[in-house]
This record gives sequence, C-alpha cells and structure tokens, in this order.
Amino acid sequence: MLNRIIDRIRLPFRKEKELFSSLYQITGIYPHNIEYYQQALMHKSVAKRNANGKPVNNERLEFLGDAILDAVVGDIVYRHFDGKREGFLTNTRSKIVQRETLNKLAQEMGINQLILSSGHTSSHNSYMGGNAFEALVGAIYLDHGYNACMRFMEKRILNQLINLDKVAYKEVNFKSKLIEWSQKNRVNMEFKLLEQKKDENNSPVFTCQVILEGVEGGRGTGYSKKESQQQAAKQTLDRLRKKPQFIDAVFAAKTNRTKMEEEPVQTVPDTEVKDDFIIVRSEPLDETVKPVKNDRKATAEKPAAEPQTDEFDLSDITANPGEMTKEDIIAAAEAAAFAE
Repeated sequence: MLNRIIDRIRLPFRKEKELFSSLYQITGIYPHNIEYYQQALMHKSVAKRNANGKPVNNERLEFLGDAILDAVVGDIVYRHFDGKREGFLTNTRSKIVQRETLNKLAQEMGINQLILSSGHTSSHNSYMGGNAFEALVGAIYLDHGYNACMRFMEKRILNQLINLDKVAYKEVNFKSKLIEWSQKNRVNMEFKLLEQKKDENNSPVFTCQVILEGVEGGRGTGYSKKESQQQAAKQTLDRLRKKPQFIDAVFAAKTNRTKMEEEPVQTVPDTEVKDDFIIVRSEPLDETVKPVKNDRKATAEKPAAEPQTDEFDLSDITANPGEMTKEDIIAAAEAAAFAE
C-alpha cells in the first residue's frame, strides 16, 4: 500500500522531469518556471479550469508569442539583409512566422508530441503545432526574457532548420501571384466566400472560390478566410498552368465582356426640338369666337350657334350701310375681325 502511494507521488515528478529534459533538447533552454511551458503545451480542447473557474490553455501565451516572434524575426531579418527595402523585409518575415512554416517546425522539432489535447483534435486541427510553437516562445519570454527568445530563434531555428536566404526569395503568396497575373492580363477576379461553418471543436472553417471573368476557379478550405483564399488561389494557378481549356474559357469570357463594353451604340440621340405641345388645327382659327364661360344657365339660354362660313360675319356691325362708304364698311370689318 505504501509503495503505491510513493509511486503516485513520484509519477508527476517523473513526468515533470521528462518534460524538463524534452524542453531543453528542443529549445536549448532549461526552464525555470515549468508552469509556463505546461500551459504553452495545453490545447484548449482539454477544457481545464483554474481555481477561479477560468479556462487554462495556451491561447494567451500564443498571443504573446506571436508578438514576440514578429519582433525577434524582424530584428534578425533586418540585420541579415542590410540595405533591403521595407517591403522585402516584411515579406521575408511573414514567410518565417506564417502558420504553415510554424506547423512544419513544430513537427520537425517534436513539439507536437508534447502537446496535451483531447486526442481526436491532434490530426484534425492543422493549427495545433504552430499555435503551440508560438505559445512556447511566449513561455520562454516570460521565463527568461527577450534575449533568450532571440538566441532560441537564431541558434535553434535559423541556423539549423531554416535557410534564411532561400526562404527570402521563395514565393509562397499564391493570392498575391494570382492578383498580379489578373491585373497584367486585365482579367476581372474575385474571391467568393462559399461557406462558413464550425468544426467539431467549434473552430471556424471557411470555404472560398476564385472567380475569373465569371468562370469558376479553384476552391480552398481553411481555418481563416486568408488560408482558404491562399488554397483557392493555388488551385487556380495550377489550373491556369496545366489546363488549357480553363484559361481559354477565362479569356473567351473576357473577350465577350470587353466586346459588349466597347461595342458602339447605333442609335444617335435626336437633336430636333419637337413642339408637340402645340395643337395643329385643320381649319383656320376663327378669332371672332369668344371664350364661353362655364355657366350652365347661360349655356342653356344661348341659342344654337349658326353654321360657320369662310366669309367674315358682318352682322354685328350696326351702322346703317346707307350712311357708310365702302371704305368705312371694310375698315369696320377689319376692326371686328382683329378685335380681342
């Protein structure tokens, strides 16, 4: 009975000692506070909580390690590539700290074997190794400081696992390459989000597709929109290079679009001003007819109008014709004809 109790007491110490040894082999640094490293290697799927009920996992250390990695790698790249411009330095740093690179480093260094998870997530979550790598850098920073992180990256990573000169000139941004190709060829391109869901670990999963001139290109799936777009861009570039019928369809669609945009309009706008607001009468306007007021009583009492003739009506001239000369009669008729 006593031996069993002693074995149970020794077991945590034995595991802790094994972790000390493994961490030293991986990082070249002997831990002071082992709790930092234990937390760095604890995936959120374990669902462990502290005394206050707060979750205990490597997400906070991952955040810290991500910031430290940017600073450390930026420092190293800046000193290594003397005279290079800001854009080159930024791209080189991003290639080293990107998720795919960190995943490969974690696998190569044996970090994946130390991660504590629920079991079924280790093969599914492609981010687990890279996240643990970042969290481990965060733990080293808290335990030993910035200079220890610098030594770790220089001696264990860039001197042994990564050729800095080769990675600097290696093009891995497929999205950037596809955008550059489409701009040079004046091809309309867009990234279309097809699906957004969550996996069994409640992690977001995105599916994206490239559309070139309305033609469906490659698809990509990842744990971020950026990752899904990179995968879709890579597949699209492969199809453009290896499938002539695909690139033919893209340029055929482009030709149809530009033809419609450049096709002249056959109908020229008319400059003639139409006076369609003027009523055209078939007969001359009789200006002797005065407007009739809208008076029902007057209308009822007024006798029916005489039939109109083409001659002037001289009946309203009351002067005695025997007392007027011919010229007076004509003058009176003209005055009656043009009276308002």
